[in-house]
Amino acid sequence: MKFSIKNFLKNFTESPRAGRNLVILLVGSLGLGIFCAWLVADIATKREQGRNAFFRVTEITEESHDPAIWGQNFPYQFASYKKTADMNRTRFGGSEAMPRTPTSADPRSIVSQSKLEEDPRLVSMWAGYAFSKDFREERGHAYMLEDQIYTERQKVGQPGTCSNCHASVYPVYKKLGDGDIMKGFHKLNAMPYSEAKEHLKHPVACIDCHVPADMSLRVTRPAFIEGMKRFKASKGIKNYDVNTMASRKEMRSYVCGQCHVEYYFKGKEKTLTYPWDNGQRADDIYAYYQKIGFADWTHAKTKAKVLKAQHPEFEMYSQGLHARSGVACADCHMPYERQGNIKVTNHHVKSPYNDVQASCGGCHPIPANELKARIDIIQDNTAQMRNIAFDALIALIKDIEVASDKKSAASLEKAKAFQREAQFLFDFVEAENSMGFHAPQEAMRVLGLSIDASRKGQVSLR
Repeated sequence: MKFSIKNFLKNFTESPRAGRNLVILLVGSLGLGIFCAWLVADIATKREQGRNAFFRVTEITEESHDPAIWGQNFPYQFASYKKTADMNRTRFGGSEAMPRTPTSADPRSIVSQSKLEEDPRLVSMWAGYAFSKDFREERGHAYMLEDQIYTERQKVGQPGTCSNCHASVYPVYKKLGDGDIMKGFHKLNAMPYSEAKEHLKHPVACIDCHVPADMSLRVTRPAFIEGMKRFKASKGIKNYDVNTMASRKEMRSYVCGQCHVEYYFKGKEKTLTYPWDNGQRADDIYAYYQKIGFADWTHAKTKAKVLKAQHPEFEMYSQGLHARSGVACADCHMPYERQGNIKVTNHHVKSPYNDVQASCGGCHPIPANELKARIDIIQDNTAQMRNIAFDALIALIKDIEVASDKKSAASLEKAKAFQREAQFLFDFVEAENSMGFHAPQEAMRVLGLSIDASRKGQVSLR
């Protein structure tokens, strides 16, 4: 029998089940119509979300210093930014909440664990320096200001320069410099910290990294602007301006590199300076310090003029495979995520180890346990070499102590010079917060140089 619409309708309506069939047809048609209408509306909504990636609730200007104001327009980003208050321990970093009794001098009820208690060798390495009195695991950005204000290291009288990496200082620069951030930068540097802290209101905030008008990234720390200019000049690039010449991909690392760097305080003005004139590797920086004759303090046990490496994540990352492959800091520590049809950057700024699928999975589509296993191998190997280098340095320090009244001044000075070199190179890896992951081969190379200097120092005493 040939199929025809006429025969189909006749059979459909004249059969005993015609009424039920008709109801099914009508309900199905209605359901399909509702679904199609919802689908069209949903597509239109998502298109609108894609065109408008934020909610224009309030106007944001250069005077909008409080991140909560920005949060009204960027609720997803702000919600993750507030998670920087989380305290999550990883195998070689992160912070674990340690309760303490608040006092009038220090109202904190929670702090992170002491690194000095975890490894007493640090006390010997930093003998005579404020870090030998108080040094704790780093906490999230939410705590960066209060932990700087209340650290016991303030008892020695730190300069206002320290605030550059521990607070939202762009508004302070503008205010102190009457709109000129460079002038404000120098004024803040010259203040004692006790005075500078009166100008500080927030930890690092949205305005420190973003232009309010269009949310583009920017560098607001003059020390980084000047440091990159000198570094690029050493590579033959004159008059480099990071805010006009860097790509957006580079800026996704540079805004982090404003603070996660090695630095020193230059001159009696205590000007924050990044020592990149010779390059950004540990031995390049050490050569720079040698040239200018800089020292952070005199070691209490050996009387050597020594250096304290700070947090050179940017320098170490720059030597690694990820940097050479165009992977930015934000790609791993602030990965993109979907909120409806909006692609937003997660501002939790956490260790990639805590969510390897989000941080690593986009480029490395392999199981999470394998990703973590690869990280573990790198960090375990670095930790092993770190302990070997640390033991060598401590042995040298002890040998210099013992020989201080037995050896000639010339012999001791030679050993102290090796201590200075070994200590800075070791501390460069110790202070860098990735346990070698940012640049595994570079971390091993630097630790090897440190061991070599320590052993040469010991030999020089014999």
